[in-house]
Amino acid sequence: MNFALSINKDFMLFKTLVSTLFCSVFFLSCTVQKISKFAVKPVIITEKVSVDSDDPAIWIHPTDPSQSLIIGTDKGGDTGDGGLYVFDLSGKTDRSKTVKLSRPNNVDIAYGLMANGKKIDIAVCTERNTNSIRVFSLPDMKSIDNGGIPVFADSPQKSPMGVALYTDKSGIIYAIVGRKTGPQKGYLYQYKLRADENGVVTGSLVRKFGNFSGKKEIEAIAVDNELGYVYCSDEGVGVRKYYAHPDSSDVELALFATKGVRQDHEGISIYKANDGTGYILLSDQQANAFCVFPREGTANNPHDHPMIKKVFTSTMESDGSDVSNVSFSPAFANGMFVAMSTDGTFQLYRWEEIAGNELFLAPNGIRKK
Repeated sequence: MNFALSINKDFMLFKTLVSTLFCSVFFLSCTVQKISKFAVKPVIITEKVSVDSDDPAIWIHPTDPSQSLIIGTDKGGDTGDGGLYVFDLSGKTDRSKTVKLSRPNNVDIAYGLMANGKKIDIAVCTERNTNSIRVFSLPDMKSIDNGGIPVFADSPQKSPMGVALYTDKSGIIYAIVGRKTGPQKGYLYQYKLRADENGVVTGSLVRKFGNFSGKKEIEAIAVDNELGYVYCSDEGVGVRKYYAHPDSSDVELALFATKGVRQDHEGISIYKANDGTGYILLSDQQANAFCVFPREGTANNPHDHPMIKKVFTSTMESDGSDVSNVSFSPAFANGMFVAMSTDGTFQLYRWEEIAGNELFLAPNGIRKK
């Protein structure tokens, strides 16, 4: 009797283990899709970061685009021992410029900040474990923020993650910052950046805005300087659109990409033409793909952004991305798309291979017919 009972218990335990394993495998197969056989292949894959790549930004060299750089974050895993990595366009790491940080998430770049009587370019990233944003001059990657600019100081919900830089028509630069979690109203904080008489960059809070579903988080943020809009990904819900200027109405202009995304809405980047047209690219993370929407909206509504196409790439579960129309080199004559992959790398694609037959090319902003 005891022997039979023991066998029955062992059998039940075996069934439980098999069931658990099956459910785990089934769940993963349903949430993360394999790389498509039709996936676009990158031209360049960067060297790996130490732990956990997250978000890239492209710095464009002022006189020689081939000398441009990719700035990419390494979150650093559970310990937070991450950093800002600097890569050339061949994907090689410049160790002399790479900066150690405590769990950086997203990074963005702006041009022409006035400091010590001259204009400089800057890279700004969030540093989650210090509840701050960090500012570095480009291309030398020197810290110019006196150790960091505190963010969300008046809120118990801090942990900054997303950041995007907006430059208004007068040249003033603002950092729009998101966090791991926050209220359903005023999720995003906007800071005006300025350099003091010693060249140290500080930030002053000028605006709180942005709706949040409360479902997951808002990490990815992107700004369209020329059209004056900011976009953010409310993960599992859609992309929210607002005016970027702090004096603007905080009314939500659009909520799009609510259908056709497998699970999480992640990185946003914008390919621009000089005439105001272009494309908004959104990471469909678990599909290993990017959804493409018209930058200018539709003929009857500039805030209507229907999906044009979905591009499957070789990235795995991509978080952040960036894109530029600049003709960097013969290899990237019509622009470059850069996206993070969970293998610790960033992948560089030719724009024409992302565009396919459905999207236009606009090298240096000039649309090809």
